[in-house]
Amino acid sequence: MLDPSAHRDSFTRNHLPPPEQWPVFDNGGLADLDYPKRLNAAVELLDRMVEKGFGARPCLRREGVAWKQTIDPGGHHPVAQPVPTTEIWTYADLLERANRIANVLVNELGLVPGERVLLRDANTPMMAACWFAVIKAGGVAVATMPLLRARELAYIIDKAKVRYALCAEDLAAELAQARQQTPVLEKELLFRSERADGLEARMARQKASFANVDTSHDDVALIAFTSGTTGAAKGTMHFHRDLLAICDCFPKYLLKCGPDDIFCGSPPLAFTFGLGGMLLFPMRVGASTLLMPKVTAEGLLQAIQRHRCTICSTAPTLYRAMADLARNFDLASLKKCVSAGETLPLPIFEAWQRATGIKIIDGIGSTEILHIFISAADDDIRPGATGKPIPGYQAMVVDDAGNPVPPDTVGRLAVRGPTGCRYLDMPEQQKKYVQNGWNLTGDAYRRDRDGYFWYQARTDDMIISAGYNISGPEVEAVLLDHPKVLECAVVGSPDRERGEVVKAFIVLRPGAVADEATRTELQDYVKAEIAPYKYPRAIEFTASLPRTETGKIQRFRLREQERQKASG
Repeated sequence: MLDPSAHRDSFTRNHLPPPEQWPVFDNGGLADLDYPKRLNAAVELLDRMVEKGFGARPCLRREGVAWKQTIDPGGHHPVAQPVPTTEIWTYADLLERANRIANVLVNELGLVPGERVLLRDANTPMMAACWFAVIKAGGVAVATMPLLRARELAYIIDKAKVRYALCAEDLAAELAQARQQTPVLEKELLFRSERADGLEARMARQKASFANVDTSHDDVALIAFTSGTTGAAKGTMHFHRDLLAICDCFPKYLLKCGPDDIFCGSPPLAFTFGLGGMLLFPMRVGASTLLMPKVTAEGLLQAIQRHRCTICSTAPTLYRAMADLARNFDLASLKKCVSAGETLPLPIFEAWQRATGIKIIDGIGSTEILHIFISAADDDIRPGATGKPIPGYQAMVVDDAGNPVPPDTVGRLAVRGPTGCRYLDMPEQQKKYVQNGWNLTGDAYRRDRDGYFWYQARTDDMIISAGYNISGPEVEAVLLDHPKVLECAVVGSPDRERGEVVKAFIVLRPGAVADEATRTELQDYVKAEIAPYKYPRAIEFTASLPRTETGKIQRFRLREQERQKASG
C-alpha cells in the first residue's frame, strides 16, 4: 500500500504497474535503508548537507579556459594563450541556484508536484542544479543525453507526457524539432544562455529560498529511459527512497568514500550510472565531483592529475585507452576506479592494474534497478568475476522456470533488494522483467561455489558497445525507413576495443548498389535520425536473412556467425 502522495498530477502513480507485478523490495536487514514516510531526496542530499555545515565546501567542479596575454618570442606582439581554470560551486551555491530554478518552475511555468520535466545538457553544474530544482519542487526528472535526436526525444516526451523542458541553448535544435512532432511539450526554457527570456535571466528575478515540497518516500522522483530490446524505449520509475538507497549501498560499503574525495568520470548524468556515480554518491558524503561535458582518455587523465581526483567511474573501453597513456601522468591521488555499463574483460583489468597499481571495481547494474547491485572491491576482487551481491541485495542464477541452478551452471540472473523495476505503462515488459518477485536482468551468469558471479552474455538483443546500451531493433527500424533497404537485421559483433560494435545485415531493394557509397549513406542516415553512437559501424550486404519456418529472423545465427569469425 502506497503512502499518501504529494503529487497533484497523478500521472506517474496512475501508470505504475499493479503491485502484484512489482519485485519484492527487501532492505537486506540494513537499518540505514529504513527512510521516513515523508522524504524529498533532493532535500536530503542538498539542503541537509548545507544544514550540517557543508555549505562552504566544494560540491561541483568544472574545467574552463581563460585567455592570458603574453608577448611572442620576438618580444613585439601580444599573444593570447589558453590557461586552464576551474569553476567551483559550493554546496551553498548549488542550493541557491536550485532554489531559484525551482521558483521559476513553480512561479513562472506553473509546475505542480508530479509533473514531468525533461532535462537536456551534458555533465555541467547547471544540469545538476536543474535536476535538484525539479526534485525539490516535487516534479519528476526526465534527464536525456545530449546525443539523442528529435525522434527519440519526441518518443520520450510523449511516453512520459512531459509538459516542460529545461535545455542547454546549444542543444535546443533537436528539442525544437521534437516539439514539432508532439503536442505534449508546452514550455521550454533554455539555460547557459544570455537570452532575456532564458533560465538565468528568470532565475535572477526569483528568491534564493524555496519551500520544498513534502513528498512521500514512494512518490516517483525519476523516470529513466533505457533502450530496451523491442525498439521502444522503456521508462523506469524510481521513488525518492530509491535515490537514497543507491547512495547508502554500493558507495558506502565498497567505495567507502568521504568528504575529502573528488569524483570524476565519463558517464552522463542522464544515465543512472552517471547520476549516482557523478552526482548523488559524492553529495551523500559531502564530497565533490568534477563534471566534464566531453571526455577523452587523455582529457580524463589530465583532469585526474590536475584536480587530484580520487575516485573515477567509466566504461572498460576508456580504461583500455587510458592504460596505454597512464605512464605519462601523475595519478598518485587516484584511490578507487569503478567500471560499469558493460562487462569488464580480464585483459583490461590487468592492463589498468599494471599501469596504475589499482584494481578496477567491476559492477553490474541496470536502469531498472537504478545502479550497481553486484560488485567487489579491494581484496575481495576476483579478477574476471563481477563480484558478489552488495549489502542490501540478493542475487541468484535461475533456469527458465525460475528455479535456482547448481553452482557453475549458466542461467538467468535474478536480483532483488531495496530498488527494482517499475516500468512506465508497459505491462508486458513488466511481466517479463519481474517474475516471482525477482528482477530478471536479461543477463546470463554463472555463480561459483564461493558465491562469485561470472558474466556470460546478454540473453536478449541488446548490444553493449563502449558502455552504451543499444537496441538492435531500434536501429533496424531506422534503417528500414531508408528507401534503399528492403530487409535488415542488427546484432552485436565482437570487437576488441568496444566489446561489441553494431553490425547491420542488409538486403537492398532492387536497383540499389551494394557498394561503399551506399554503406556510408546508410550510416549517415542512422546518425541523423537517432543518437550517433547507435549507428552500424559494420554493414554487410546480403541476398537474404536467416529465418524460422514461420518467417521470423534468426538473429542468434548472425550473432553466432560473428562470434565464430572473431574466434577464428
